[in-house]
Amino acid sequence: MANQEWKNGTAVTEFIFLDFGNGPKLDCLLFLVFLSIYFVTIAGNTCIVVLVMVNQHLHTPMYFFLGNLACLEICYSSSILPRMVLSYAGGDRRISVRGCLTQYYFFGCLAAAECYLLAVMSYDRYLAVCEPLHYLSRMDTQLCLRLGAASWVSGFLCNSILMFLISNLDFCGPNEIDHFFCDSSPVMKLSCSDTWVAGFVTSVVAGVCSLPSFLLTFSSYLYIIVTVMRIPSAAGRKKGFSTCSSHLIVVILFYWSILAVYVLPYHDTHTLPNKVFSAFYTILTPLVNPLIYSLRNKEIKKALQK
Repeated sequence: MANQEWKNGTAVTEFIFLDFGNGPKLDCLLFLVFLSIYFVTIAGNTCIVVLVMVNQHLHTPMYFFLGNLACLEICYSSSILPRMVLSYAGGDRRISVRGCLTQYYFFGCLAAAECYLLAVMSYDRYLAVCEPLHYLSRMDTQLCLRLGAASWVSGFLCNSILMFLISNLDFCGPNEIDHFFCDSSPVMKLSCSDTWVAGFVTSVVAGVCSLPSFLLTFSSYLYIIVTVMRIPSAAGRKKGFSTCSSHLIVVILFYWSILAVYVLPYHDTHTLPNKVFSAFYTILTPLVNPLIYSLRNKEIKKALQK
């Protein structure tokens, strides 16, 4: 490994991922698993983006946000999975410090943007179900564009604060990251600088990004469920609960795993639970979102058939 002298120690110029384990047999299995997940994720979300763009019947607020979510999931998965697939294929788990920080920056920005976008989508569904007479007048084209743009911009602004703190840390000791991607906690553990401020700010920013979004999302679905319960038709209630419950399960898994990893003090988290929780929102959520939000939707199915 190429190194350069740094003060009394050695400046680290690259990191080595430990991922989920080592061994030829395990590497081959994980290569096939993650390659399949990445292919299905990209194919499913790309299909949604194309359908929303080309089908005039899907040019509504709901599908505008779905298209944004699908686009975000493509970028989200592409910031992590290709590196994992290549490392399991060739056995090279090295990444430069600059490359690691770049991966963390885009991953963090997209994760924060997804928190805001899920909240926006829940608000859109709240208006559609609970206030249908005012839906079209409130959720007009300009508001949709502003909410979509605000979700993306807010995500990038939030993580820029953390990126500034982490990029100013010194790395002059161990260089093995006990994780499958460059996340704030495992990277800060390798720093020879004082990381208390960076760790504290990480928890604060994660809480600011995720907690209000989660509360808004949960409240919106709670109002939706109450409204659905008032539907006199049993078939209508069953249909409403089926859709809401699926959406709510994905939202809870996403936010629960993020809160467990980031809002808790980073130095008190354990490695294995950290990896498991991280896998929920980095790998599984982008995979199941197309199925939960869109491919079970009749209008999406009709557009796909055409």
